[in-house]
Amino acid sequence: MTSRTQPASSGEFTGEQAPGQAPYHPSGASPAHGLPISHNGHGELHETMRRIAGNVERVLVGKPEVVRVALVTLLAEGHLLVEDVPGVGKTSLAKALARSIDCTVSRIQFTPDLLPSDVTGVSIYNRQTGGFEFRPGPVFANIVVGDEINRASPKTQSALLECMEEKQVTVDTTTYRLDDPFMVIATQNPIEMEGTYALPEAQRDRFTARVSIGYPDQQAELAMVDEHSGHDPLADLQPVSDAATLNRLIQQVRTVHIAPEVRKYAVDLVAATRQVPEIRLGASPRATLQLVRSARAQAALSGRDFVVPDDLHAVAVPVLAHRLVLTTEAHAARRSATDVVRAVLHRVPVPQGGHPQTAGRR
Repeated sequence: MTSRTQPASSGEFTGEQAPGQAPYHPSGASPAHGLPISHNGHGELHETMRRIAGNVERVLVGKPEVVRVALVTLLAEGHLLVEDVPGVGKTSLAKALARSIDCTVSRIQFTPDLLPSDVTGVSIYNRQTGGFEFRPGPVFANIVVGDEINRASPKTQSALLECMEEKQVTVDTTTYRLDDPFMVIATQNPIEMEGTYALPEAQRDRFTARVSIGYPDQQAELAMVDEHSGHDPLADLQPVSDAATLNRLIQQVRTVHIAPEVRKYAVDLVAATRQVPEIRLGASPRATLQLVRSARAQAALSGRDFVVPDDLHAVAVPVLAHRLVLTTEAHAARRSATDVVRAVLHRVPVPQGGHPQTAGRR
């Protein structure tokens, strides 16, 4: 399969700035002191992500913020949970992102009768050799699209736990490594709950981010009717990148600098979720790691090689909200996990200044 370059998206990848806060730069430096990724040999990352975003936005019209979170999750080596009502493009988002990258892709339609071996694979007896042979399941792919994950039993859902956390599969005491990059994009419908199994906290915690697509505005829906009513845009999508390129870009994201005070700010944000009265279960230490990784990816998408607090603000809601368990009183007061995360962002002091950008670089 060959890659073709699609028109780049017109939007820039920028995050929300904290209300009332001045732009943050290490050591109080001006923007010129932060080396833009596009100027220090990392321009390939920004350009590749623009092409992928443009590809996905041909299918998912009018949702640049959702596409941004998906790309952040991809670069952060994480997994994405797409949760929303039927018909808003959950599966289309997953398929468009998968088709935009020339790598192995598989799709699993989760149903109540799906077995764990249908996901991970199974050992089959070979009469000719007199031994058992392992037949890999659909999880052995770079991008795995899990459609309606909450329709499978908890036993089948748990088959993904090891895959998502350790990028490996253990069958009959033998461990098989999964290829890089590896990303699970799962969809679930929170409305039709009959015959479904809610994802347990341990499973939700494995997902780096959760997005809700929502209904399009009138203009976007009209454009969708004009362009998509007689033709499936997914049929025309061509890959604009490949697995090798993506692995190289992920390595670049790992080198994005995060100053000690920004690291401490990330820890303070997550710790604050454990002290809010409306929260019965706060974010885990895994959430801290995912928040930092996502902030690095957000910084790279914004053209910087260092993380600022605004990057943490831009990814905090999709990374943290789905991990929180609210109290009964919070539900009764119609408070959502998103409201709590936003309140935490306003309450925890934002660091000012910091160490030199070269200090503590890793």
